[in-house]
Amino acid sequence: MKFALVSDAWKPQVNGVARTLVALHDGLKAAGHDVFPLTPALFRTVRCPTDREIRLAVAARPRLTRLLEALMPDAIHIATEGPLGTAARKYCIKRNLHFTTAYHTKYPEYLKARFGLPMAWTYAILRRFHCRSSAIMVATETIRRELAENGFDHLALWTRGVDIALFRPGCNPAVDLPPPVFLCVSRIAAEKDLPLFLDLDLPGSKLVVGDGHLLPEMKRRYPNAHFAGRQQGEALVQHYASADVFVLPSRTETFGLVMLEALACGVPVAALPVPGPMDVIGDSGAGVLDWDLRAAALAALNIRREICRSQAEQFSWQTSVEQFLSHVVPVRAPSIDAHSSISERDDDEPAPANPTHP
Repeated sequence: MKFALVSDAWKPQVNGVARTLVALHDGLKAAGHDVFPLTPALFRTVRCPTDREIRLAVAARPRLTRLLEALMPDAIHIATEGPLGTAARKYCIKRNLHFTTAYHTKYPEYLKARFGLPMAWTYAILRRFHCRSSAIMVATETIRRELAENGFDHLALWTRGVDIALFRPGCNPAVDLPPPVFLCVSRIAAEKDLPLFLDLDLPGSKLVVGDGHLLPEMKRRYPNAHFAGRQQGEALVQHYASADVFVLPSRTETFGLVMLEALACGVPVAALPVPGPMDVIGDSGAGVLDWDLRAAALAALNIRREICRSQAEQFSWQTSVEQFLSHVVPVRAPSIDAHSSISERDDDEPAPANPTHP
């Protein structure tokens, strides 16, 4: 098949969404499909005001229309709800074409954490965006239930994977810190709840890998923590190798690829019992989930590394790609019920004033 993969998140971003989509692109091509990423690199962009890593396409609709008409793809997947995703959605609806979407980011929780925006308002906007999708792909069963409770239909499970050849135990540590070493790999942003980790009274050392707009502030507030900045590839693997426990303080993950990477390197996970950790760790014994994150981190020190590696091996990108393909709907497929899933409003109508399930 010929796929148009429309995404506002792509290389050189290193967030979980971009990395998932690059892995999907590579997996589809390896399976013999033609994949055409339509990403900000093809358009005039401006810097996202809340994240300096992200470039947002501006006035993208005319060029995106020309690109899609030239490609004539068999299937269109709209991966993100940003400017490109919105333009692609309008293109498909205007021409009565089927398309699929994905829910990668918990914007209701993110926007509440950063700006205090009521979650119900954001859910209303997202319902409107996704309501014409033939399948809304979600990473976990927990997120599927959460969205169903908030009025979303046509939800389909599309899990994630990890490169177990790259992320592996036994590598040389990147840093030599007093043990035990508690590691967090994350964007340094408000919604990632990093202070919940850095405020913990733990023995040994705290190591943080990642970049973001709050990094200077975190360095000032926590001078005893070791901040390693952004790391990728083998350097990132070596930072995982430096750790005794991986700590994920975030309450707003849809999956948490970094947990899989840590597990693949043989590093146990300590996290809160929230979506993402509940799905990846569950009752596997590869981590400890507790609202008392300090207790979870200390208990995780006793987990054997082979248990962690075994859990990571349950998640492969090949399985992820196969799941994705099982939900794909050709643009000219026979009519299905997707276009009446939530609302038959005209696409240019405003979102409902009442931010509850319409």
